[in-house]
Order: sequence, then C-alpha cells, then structure tokens
Amino acid sequence: MKDSMHLKTQLVGLIGHPIKHTYSPFIHNIAFELTGLDYIYLPFNVVPANLKSAIKGLVALGYRGFNVTIPHKVKVKEFMSKVSEEASFVGAINTVLIEEGKLFGYNTDVAGALESLYSYRKEISDNECVVIGAGGSARAVIYTLIKHFRPSKIHLVNRTEQRAETLRQFFKTKMKFDAFTVNELMPPDIKDIIKNSVLIVNATSVGMYPDEDDAVLTQKDLFSKQQIVFDLVYNPVQTKLLKLAQSNGARTVDGIKMLVNQAAKSFEIWTGEKMPVEQVEKALLLKINK
Repeated sequence: MKDSMHLKTQLVGLIGHPIKHTYSPFIHNIAFELTGLDYIYLPFNVVPANLKSAIKGLVALGYRGFNVTIPHKVKVKEFMSKVSEEASFVGAINTVLIEEGKLFGYNTDVAGALESLYSYRKEISDNECVVIGAGGSARAVIYTLIKHFRPSKIHLVNRTEQRAETLRQFFKTKMKFDAFTVNELMPPDIKDIIKNSVLIVNATSVGMYPDEDDAVLTQKDLFSKQQIVFDLVYNPVQTKLLKLAQSNGARTVDGIKMLVNQAAKSFEIWTGEKMPVEQVEKALLLKINK
C-alpha cells in the first residue's frame, strides 16, 4: 500500500476522537492504489478543543478534503460555506471538500445506505420497514428510505421513545412523510411489527466489538425468508443479529457494505472518480479476517 508522497500528491484525511480503530485509511489508500490516483489519506486524532485549529490547519496545508467522525460530525457544520441536502436533513457531516479555501459539507451515509440496499428496492417499496435507533445513522437511513424507496410505513424503534418521536416530527415537517409509528425497544411489544416488516435495520452500536454477544433483537423466530436484515455494525462483520436472522432464512446486509459504500461517495467527491468498491471490500475483508 502507498505510504509515501511528493509535492504533487493530493492530501485527504480523517479527523475524530478516538480514531485508533478506524478502517478509513486502509479503505481509501487501497482505493488510491487500485486506481493509480496520486492521493494519500492520513488520520488525525483531534480532541474537541482543537477542532477549529485542526480545520484551519488542513485548509492551510492544502488538503483536498477530509472525513469527519465522532464527536465532530455536528459541530463541524459551523465551519462550512455550504452544506448538502443530505447533510442538512441528517444533521451531521462526515465528508468535507475544500475548494479555494471554502469548505463544503456532505453526508455520505445516505449514499452508503442507498447502495447497500439498492438491489432490494422493489421489495422495500410500498412495504413496512423497521429502523432501530435514533442517532445520526438512523437519520441517514430514514432519509434514504423516504427519498429513494418509498416504504408504506416506517416503524421507529428506540430505547427512549421520545427520541424516536423527535425523529418522526422532524421528517414529517421536512419531508412531508408521516407514515410512522413510534415504539420503545421492548421485544415482546414490537414482535408483530418486526414480523410484518420486509426490512429491519439496526442503526445502533449494539453488537459492536467488544460486545459482540449483544443484539438489539434476540429471538430468531422474529425473522423469516421474506425479510432483509441490515446491520450497520461492521465489527464483527457477522453480528449476532445477522446470525440470528440468517438462521431463520432472512437475507442479510452487513455493515462492511455500508462502510465501503459511504467511503466510495467520499472518494468520488474528492477525486471525481469511482471507487472500485468490490475490490476494496474484498481487500478489507481479508484484512479483518487475518
């Protein structure tokens, strides 16, 4: 993998805190190598107190752009000259393009969700869906479903019902979509909702390493072969939720697809080129499974 640069090398990177477990440098630097583009991607651990200085530094150093991760995805908005529609609706920015000293903010999680689910679009359209979670990832999924898939109903499920209600009100006002139900994450109470939905999305961090024995849903009889279960958790690749769903015949989409597809959109924003998604995904899986 490329690990050197010269005067013509374009610089991109990542700011967040902490970032020690990120796969983004691997994904992008492999993609640059595969496409022959003279770019290099560097990660920076930036604590909140240093956010403004870090952004100024990236602009001053001539960076082409950067990714943004926790805890800066909302705060970074105040430094943008312009924000994309997706970022505005989701309320978070994860990709920044720098042009002539101006910063343009995007949310590529929408593209990641769209590409990950696109092959199931006919099944999702006019059918019921469940989205578990009420954070930025859930917002990105809900926006994607409303704009690109048009489900008949979206069931919002969250540990705190009020946060799900806030989402319902937001999307009702902003996107004129009100085919929602709001539900607390209580498995006996939401059993029928899960069973009647074609798509179930886990947009929480439940089940992520090192807590891989956890799952937002723990009964395999909730799932069937008519369903698609999409878990945004990417470490481990095969989460407990996905294993449960598969054991009862459901089709599954893992978080690696979301991770690579959202990275592909960032790659395109910075370079104007398409990322070789399949090759990058295979390389990432090899790295993870070593």
